[in-house]
Amino acid sequence: MIKKGDTGINHSLIKDEDYSAWLKQLKNKVRLVQIKAVVKVNSELLQFYWKLGQDIVYKQKNAKWGDGFLKQLSIDLSSEFPDMKGFSKRNLELIRQWYLFYSKEKPIAKQAVSQLIQVPWGHNISIISKCKNIDKALYYVQNTINYNWSRSVLVHQIESGLYEREGKSITNFKSTLPKPQSDLASQTLKDPYIFNFLTMTKDYNELELEKELVNHITHFLLELGAGFAYIGRQLPLKVGEREFFIDLLFYHTRLHCYIVVELKITEFEPEYALSDIHKPIGVSEYQLIHTLPDNLKLSLPSIEELEKQLSELGDYNE
Repeated sequence: MIKKGDTGINHSLIKDEDYSAWLKQLKNKVRLVQIKAVVKVNSELLQFYWKLGQDIVYKQKNAKWGDGFLKQLSIDLSSEFPDMKGFSKRNLELIRQWYLFYSKEKPIAKQAVSQLIQVPWGHNISIISKCKNIDKALYYVQNTINYNWSRSVLVHQIESGLYEREGKSITNFKSTLPKPQSDLASQTLKDPYIFNFLTMTKDYNELELEKELVNHITHFLLELGAGFAYIGRQLPLKVGEREFFIDLLFYHTRLHCYIVVELKITEFEPEYALSDIHKPIGVSEYQLIHTLPDNLKLSLPSIEELEKQLSELGDYNE
């Protein structure tokens, strides 16, 4: 029997360090079980989708059920399983499209299918809608698994052309690094880097570019890729009697080494950048967007003017 004012909470037990530590471990285990359950459900569902897509393609090809086949199938399955949202006609079409995408040339290996079902359904649809070939699609599937990309990050990477840019930098890694590390280092760099999160006038200098990248460090790290940890900017480095300043310094958690980034706004000069060919060096271009020139800005309406015109337009429509 619980008396009035008795919450049932054992305050002495809550203060016990052993109990608190065990409870923390237990909570983490519960969360892990929840995550595993979600992943398991996702895999089972997508495995079902894959077989369903295969069946739909086969039935549409061989059975004489007419053009309304998917519409009727959607009605029947939705009626039987009203709590499941995956049986709309549109989703059945996407299931068919997903299966056809990976099997239009030749059936893909079971290993590849096992990767597909590890990725959420929404991610899968984004990949096949934005990729033209299987190799490119599987690249983004594998990277989503490796780096646990959200759908928005995945879409950003596809639209920024990561597949085409990764490992395309000019480097001397093969001659300056041992084989496993040279391959990983090459894959780490891109060409070009897309800094579309910056808006700068055309007459910017290297220091301004450096400051803007640091100010947008979250976007900058996303563009650099997984494994980069930002250390600092304009760090002094003494070599003999000379002192140099590093533009940007990063540590790479997979390469287990520091990476120095030197920013240049001029054309690439090989005799300068590769003067010490015995050190690992990679060279990439970058792209960014520019703000409108001042003379063009003056010819455009202000935000206040636009809002006023839209308000007047709304009044007119009423």
